[in-house]
Amino acid sequence: MRTAVFKSLLWPVFLAGQLGYASAAMAERIEPNEWLGRMGSAVQSTNYEGTVIRIQDGKAEALKVIHTVTDGVIREKVVAQEGNGLEIIRNGNEVHCILPDRKSVLVEEWDDQSTLFSTLPSSKVRFGSEYDVAVVREDRIAGRRAILVAIRPHDGYRYGHRIWLDVETAFPLKTQLIAEDGTALEQVMFADITLNGEILASALAPSYSTEDFRWFDRPSRHVSRNVETEWQSNDLPQGFRAMATHGEKMQGSEEVVTHILYSDGLANVSVFIAAADGEGRNGHSRVGGSNSYQAVVDGFQVTAVGEVPAMTVEQIARSMTRP
Repeated sequence: MRTAVFKSLLWPVFLAGQLGYASAAMAERIEPNEWLGRMGSAVQSTNYEGTVIRIQDGKAEALKVIHTVTDGVIREKVVAQEGNGLEIIRNGNEVHCILPDRKSVLVEEWDDQSTLFSTLPSSKVRFGSEYDVAVVREDRIAGRRAILVAIRPHDGYRYGHRIWLDVETAFPLKTQLIAEDGTALEQVMFADITLNGEILASALAPSYSTEDFRWFDRPSRHVSRNVETEWQSNDLPQGFRAMATHGEKMQGSEEVVTHILYSDGLANVSVFIAAADGEGRNGHSRVGGSNSYQAVVDGFQVTAVGEVPAMTVEQIARSMTRP
């Protein structure tokens, strides 16, 4: 009798385990590119609220994030959980950075990229011979079942990615930018999250009254598309190609800078070319996984910047020429 009761109590546990194994196997049978396509749609359309831990250069910060998308318009509130209480309020492409300790608001324009996931591959990415992409295993992130998708480069000119996607929605719950030695250069991970729940408009409002705050407008970059240029790289790393060239008036200047965007379909490198100021500048700089390299070429200041290894931006910057 006791044995029968014991077995009846174990049966739901056993059944749940078997269903879990079955669903995990089904998730792993979905092609990696299909997961990434679903992820691209999820990032663009999912309402969510949660706490994000972001790690860069060994420093961790906690952010409270509330995000909605209505008729294609992004509304978002990001609140720093430590420090000066910074709040970022986004309404479409207009962003208010509220600094309560300075009683100031900085107003600037953003593009349509996601605040947290701007470096992720979109659903339009078509991987060539430079990367392998694979479903690795199932994990658990923020209390939700997740599938790990790994994007591994074939050489040292680009970084890898690890992306943990929610099994139910394909929303990215955790992302890592991976160096050549396998270490995580940057990480974004939800500690807790609610997906597609009801979010009231009041939740997206500033936590502070800004009536007495000083407001500052950051000038927008003036961009003219489809500018022709003689500048080109004569030693691009394999897989990279020029995607766009345009002229920009940088903030606080009337000088038009040539901007060439190179991409391998996932990694992007922006090259800015301007008249050299005095002797010009040479050398590397780095923030998190983003590297830049400056070089003086034919009397011009060439700056290459992107979330790629240092040798990639150096090779591109130093190889820029005008035939």
